[in-house]
Amino acid sequence: MQNPLLDISGLPRFAAIRPEHVKPALDTLLADNRRALEQLLAANDRYTWDNFAQPIEDMKERLARLWSPVSHLNGVLNSDALRAVYNENLPRLSEYYTELAQDERLYAGYKAIAASPEYAQLTTAQKKIIDNTLRDFRLAGAELPPDKKARFKEIQKQLSLVTSRFSENVLDATQAWELLITSEADLTGLPDSARAVAQQAAQQQGKAGWRFTLEGPSYIAFMTYADQRELRRQMYEAFVTRASETGPHAGRWDNGELIPTVLKLRTEAAALLGYPNYAEYALQTRMAKSVTEVMQFLRDLARRARPAAQQEFEELKRFAHEQHGVATLEAWDVAYYSEKLRQQRYAISQEDLRPYLPETRVVPGMFEVVRRLYGLDIRERRGVEVWHPAVRFFEIRDSAGELRGRFYMDLYARANKRGGAWMDDCIARKRSADGVQVPVAYLVCNFSPPVEGRPALFTHDEVTTLFHEFGHGLHHMLTRVDYVGVSGINGVAWDAVELPSQFMENWCWEREALDLVAAHHETGAPLPEALHRKMIAARNFQSGMQCVRQLELALFDMRLHSDFEPAGTKGVQQLLDEVRAEVAVLFPPAYNRFQNGFTHIFAGGYAAGYYSYKWAEVLSADAFSKFEENGVFDQRTGMEFLSHVLERGGSEEPMELFVRFRGRKPTVDALLRHTGLMA
Repeated sequence: MQNPLLDISGLPRFAAIRPEHVKPALDTLLADNRRALEQLLAANDRYTWDNFAQPIEDMKERLARLWSPVSHLNGVLNSDALRAVYNENLPRLSEYYTELAQDERLYAGYKAIAASPEYAQLTTAQKKIIDNTLRDFRLAGAELPPDKKARFKEIQKQLSLVTSRFSENVLDATQAWELLITSEADLTGLPDSARAVAQQAAQQQGKAGWRFTLEGPSYIAFMTYADQRELRRQMYEAFVTRASETGPHAGRWDNGELIPTVLKLRTEAAALLGYPNYAEYALQTRMAKSVTEVMQFLRDLARRARPAAQQEFEELKRFAHEQHGVATLEAWDVAYYSEKLRQQRYAISQEDLRPYLPETRVVPGMFEVVRRLYGLDIRERRGVEVWHPAVRFFEIRDSAGELRGRFYMDLYARANKRGGAWMDDCIARKRSADGVQVPVAYLVCNFSPPVEGRPALFTHDEVTTLFHEFGHGLHHMLTRVDYVGVSGINGVAWDAVELPSQFMENWCWEREALDLVAAHHETGAPLPEALHRKMIAARNFQSGMQCVRQLELALFDMRLHSDFEPAGTKGVQQLLDEVRAEVAVLFPPAYNRFQNGFTHIFAGGYAAGYYSYKWAEVLSADAFSKFEENGVFDQRTGMEFLSHVLERGGSEEPMELFVRFRGRKPTVDALLRHTGLMA
């Protein structure tokens, strides 16, 4: 029977894929690709797109198609067996890609195409792939001497292992801890929804009482609403010491040793290529062109936001002291008393909105928003192989009936599933002799599941997260670019990739959109106008504090990768403390090891790139301001965003695409106005 990972004739065969399939499938495909590359190089003395670049693109895509379900399953259905084969084979994959990117013969082939008369005849997308590939050859060490080339390759291999281990440690530490409450008296303050989910979580493990975990929905609910201060402290300590040398599982999954290893390897890789630090190396593929530009951007925002944040924090401390007798506001009190203050000031909480945001209304409502903006029809298709019974599958068609994209939706938190929310590429769009390959996406969240026969009820924050990830999905699926290297999210500068996602969040606040998304799960009643007014009034509650927190993370990331010496006397914690002294208003306890769980930069793609969230927030706010001018469902504006941004993928520079849509370069004004920070 054929290995299901080698069958790329259609959607991944999730029901058939087993851990034991991974290594033989990768063995086969790596051998096939290496053989085909040698044949390509031997067969041609004049390289063209058709006889050289396109076959290589096809090889890359086939390998991506094989690895995509493996990587995906490792994130959503983790097991010891799968983890073992994933970790065994990830370095082999890294080694192969580095080998490819350092092959001087291949490099010469692409340079020959770029220098040939044919180059001028290529499409915009084809030229962009050639240009990107030449850049990537240089960034992968293709021009290095053999000894340095070998070392660069070894570094990439080690980094793949260490970053994977980092992520695993966070997952294991998250899953290892629980708070089992057996007395109902300890549940005071917690809403019924959180209690029901916790009770269900305990029952699923054959336990009596209420089980709270460090997974997002459980942790956030407990820290926001639980009256028992000591239990909040325990929960907080367990969360902020995950994967560290301190806390309840001190030293068991410690990432403290891995962080300097990652930083040393990245610094060494950058130095081999002649860059002063890893950040300057990473920025070669971004909209921002220098560390100086990024630091100026972040510090300018900090200058505008910190006074407001300081005022908000002093106000919170005063409220907790005067209204609740709290002499010292601790880190585990902040979310709790912030919610109390929000409710006192605006008479609204996330829980007030939850009954109006059932999954059964939110998901179809989100699809209707997209229909009105872009003329798209989204329908569920049943009978498709999935990795868990809760997963659903959908198809997107445009007004002409053309199938534009398909996606899996996996919304609920569960054991052995990585925390957070993300969109990932399953299949990319391309055109071949067989026609157009329709793009497919994974849309993954970690929301509270349905309880006791009623639909899942979302918080407004969760709805915003869903819209965010769906924005990424639309960027991937609605592309009109016919070449995988720059179709959808492929080839998009990292600091521009968040534009479509953050852009979609804006509709979560608009009354016209909320009327489509929100309705009471029992009565069907629309969201009351009084609640909506309170939502809008509370929208910028503590926006200064939220902004400086993001700036703290972005500055920490950028400084780690630009002016921090991994082998120096200053430790990572000391650097983080320096950054906090510059921009933060909230200073956590000394045992806090936030950095040990910072998977974005130590295990994800955001190294020297966390600033992208704020960078793209400027772009998205400014892009949305055109809808504010013309109407939030103005289809002409929607179609312009579709054609100028979403459909273009990575085929052109993101600033060019933005200017084409907006008619000018972006300004920070819309973001400051939206967040209430405009001076």
